[in-house]
Amino acid sequence: MTQLPMLEKKIRLEYAHRILFTRDVFAPANTTIRDLLLLDHPNKVPRVLVFVDDHVASANPQLMDSLRTYARAHAEVLDLAGDPVILPGGESCKNDFSLVQHCWQAINDAGLDRHSYVFVIGGGATLDLVCFAASTAHRGIRHIRFPTTTLSQGDGGVGVKNGVNFFEKKNWVGSFSVPFAVVNDFAFLESLPQRERRNGIIEAIKVALIRDRAFFEEMERMADALSRLEQPALERVVQRSAELHVEHIATGGDPFELGSARPLDFGHWAAHKLEQITHFAVSHGEAVAIGIAVDLVYSVKKGILDAATARRVIELIERIGFETYHPDLLAEGKSGDATILEGLEEFREHLGGELTVTLVPKIGQKIEVHEMDRDLILAAMEELRVSAEVHSLASVGR
Repeated sequence: MTQLPMLEKKIRLEYAHRILFTRDVFAPANTTIRDLLLLDHPNKVPRVLVFVDDHVASANPQLMDSLRTYARAHAEVLDLAGDPVILPGGESCKNDFSLVQHCWQAINDAGLDRHSYVFVIGGGATLDLVCFAASTAHRGIRHIRFPTTTLSQGDGGVGVKNGVNFFEKKNWVGSFSVPFAVVNDFAFLESLPQRERRNGIIEAIKVALIRDRAFFEEMERMADALSRLEQPALERVVQRSAELHVEHIATGGDPFELGSARPLDFGHWAAHKLEQITHFAVSHGEAVAIGIAVDLVYSVKKGILDAATARRVIELIERIGFETYHPDLLAEGKSGDATILEGLEEFREHLGGELTVTLVPKIGQKIEVHEMDRDLILAAMEELRVSAEVHSLASVGR
């Protein structure tokens, strides 16, 4: 049989990934949004549909009026498509696929087209949900993210990934879609509860461990201010964390994760599973702190990292206010093995084939490994359990 020739043409696309830092973005005198929309040179005033995390709406009761006032003040660049759509925030919103359909319905009812915009104001879970809906409606509506937590401003909200949980697996349904812009308004951080203000610091520590030793050392010097969750310290850490995350996405050579390496997921294979095991009672930031500790102690036992460096990092994590152990780390599954170990296989599936786990041999450096010794993982978790027990007894003694 004659073999027909294969037709192959390269398709090259260029994206602009814009991250902006401001304060009080919806004050009429703040032209951040106006200037962004003018970059697009629209032939008509674009319609804008706004989605808002209900936690943000409750914490910022003036927000709805501010949105309307801003739209009236800048009517020549945006047409507000009705009232903002309020959605439940927090990780649980990603477990309810009907909310994706609710977003699609709202986009359809508002008459948005591919020259319109979706604005989404909220924490990382709400951003994931709404931006997934926006990226799939009409095969993609431009969206602008307004992250409102330290986690989303410094990490998840500045990325190009969107998704919701399915089959009880984190982010199983999703898309890669570069937002038109990400606007980090530091004023939103001031209304967060302490737990949410702290959560994002761990992602800053993570990215410093794999990319920037100087930033890690800066956080060590700022540890007391960070433990007190002082606003200037938080803003510095969030901004540098965002810069490093975006630098990796834009220059790491694999923004849509076609390969199997995920350096920004250092500490996350155990973290994602721990979130599931605890039904998300452990927050993402808290789980990542524990996941990093597991991988650090494992690396010592594997001969990849020296014990003094591991202790130095763990001390910083604990000093800022994170726990580095949770009892469910060693909870047994149906097979009799620790359930947490299932996270390795789920991580491999998520990567698309070959298991690739990022570990840290030195602060500011990373390596990739393609297998993990399960006995050493369990030994690392046991060591963290004993350490947590000792700390607990010591605190009681005081």
